[in-house]
This record gives sequence, C-alpha cells and structure tokens, in this order.
Amino acid sequence: MLGGAMSKQGKLTEKLLNPQVVMTWQELVTLLCSVGYRQVQGSGSRVKFDNGNPLMAISLHRPHPGNELKAYVKRQVVEHLKEGGLIR
Repeated sequence: MLGGAMSKQGKLTEKLLNPQVVMTWQELVTLLCSVGYRQVQGSGSRVKFDNGNPLMAISLHRPHPGNELKAYVKRQVVEHLKEGGLIR
C-alpha cells in the first residue's frame, strides 16, 4: 500500500509469515477470525478453527503456560492458509 496504513489483517498476516517475529495466540485467533474461521474449544488446550469446510479445519493446542506461538505452529497455519488460497 503506497502511503496508506496497512489493515490489521495485513499486519497480522505479515507477523504470521515472518518466522523472526513473535506472534501471540490472541493475534492468531484475530487473524483466523478475519479470514472466516470460528474458534471451537476442544478438550484441554485443544482448539479447532472451523470455516465450514471440513478439509480446511485447523486443529491446534493453545500455548501454555505462555501466550506465544511456537515456530512450528506458525508454519503449520501458514501452510494450511496457503493451501486454502487465503494467503500468498
């Protein structure tokens, strides 16, 4: 975007795509909800993100005791969203 402010979704997508940047669980939830997912609490720390397409469901463990996503979780989400054409 030339001279304009980047959207919150754009900033969060950049954070997700950059392996050097820390991303929190809440930031991931915000990003996934902005692209059509809803959060479904499972048992314990297990959380599923559903967008109505069973093939596009994302199942993760909520980070604990901290709030920061592990690098492998970011990679898993990026791969999933790229496969679904939701990010490039």
